[in-house]
Amino acid sequence: ERFDANFAHTKCEKNNVGSVRFWKGDEFHGLIRERKLYHGRFCTYFRMSMNQLEALLQMLAPDLGRTNFREPIDPEQRPAVSASYRLGVSTVGKMVKDISNVIWEQMRETFLPSPSEDLWKNTARRFQERWNFPNYIGGLDGKHVVIQAPASSGSQFHYDKGTFSVDLLVQVDTVYRFLAVDVGAFGSNSNGGILANSRLGRDLQSGVLHVPLPSPLPSAPELGPVPFVTVGDEAFPMKPYLLRPYPGQGIPEEMRIFNYRLSRARQIYENAFLSSAGEHRMQVCPDTADGIIKASCILCNYLRPEAHHQGEEDMSRDEVEDDSVIGPIRSLRGNQASAEALRVRDTFRNYFLSPNKSPQTLPHGETP
Repeated sequence: ERFDANFAHTKCEKNNVGSVRFWKGDEFHGLIRERKLYHGRFCTYFRMSMNQLEALLQMLAPDLGRTNFREPIDPEQRPAVSASYRLGVSTVGKMVKDISNVIWEQMRETFLPSPSEDLWKNTARRFQERWNFPNYIGGLDGKHVVIQAPASSGSQFHYDKGTFSVDLLVQVDTVYRFLAVDVGAFGSNSNGGILANSRLGRDLQSGVLHVPLPSPLPSAPELGPVPFVTVGDEAFPMKPYLLRPYPGQGIPEEMRIFNYRLSRARQIYENAFLSSAGEHRMQVCPDTADGIIKASCILCNYLRPEAHHQGEEDMSRDEVEDDSVIGPIRSLRGNQASAEALRVRDTFRNYFLSPNKSPQTLPHGETP
């Protein structure tokens, strides 16, 4: 029967995509039925479990059911279209834009709510419990997301090695969930400007994100009130609210201990990006990139509660394919930190060195 259907399609309706779906016996639903019989295949194909996809469908179906196509597309087919499909290019293009917007509008308040003081306090508490890192409200990182170069764009979106990108800046919690997302800067921007030119960076600087007021570190009142901080790498400037490692190779042992503690904390956002790179890939133009990236971050947060949360040493770049569309930003040069930013970093360094306050283990079991 399948042979006859394919033969009829080839001879009579070769270029009619709607006919493909008709003659092949609604191949999408046959594929879904097949994958539902094998949980592993389903997860590999759609990058989420069957229960997760069905729950997602329930949330989005009322908005996804509306269509102007001649042959309406089942709402169940629309969330799955980004994984693999047998639909026309223009149909898929419009569908991807539509579903990205629907995901952002319908799921943002639940899975990426606006930051509040309670959210930051709960995040800091979880980091203290899991990492012995107090007053820490999430790792900050930026990545270049590879896109197709738009026509006549010149070097505006140029990133590296002939690729083009837009910039993604995020803040991440203990279980690899995105707390804040900022997307859209050109990939050609200097790395030092990514934070300064982003809304997230400006909001952190101006203090409008409801971050709690400075408070003493646990069992260390002698250090005084200490700001709640995020952690970044050398690509970001030092700020009173943003810690980065001490520079250099031959630095004193107390600085090495501090850098090691920051390195462990930074693996949170590195793992979050590794997970995202493995779950959602894209190669699109800038006019659709922003919506897809934001929707992907929402979906990552949606999938994270049921995911297996790997430890800080469980995930490596070997687990992500080489064609990942997420690339690192380059290091910032010539950054001049303020005296207050240096004081905050030294305060955390002194805390990490205090007896009975936190582990002082260096890599490979070396101890001070």
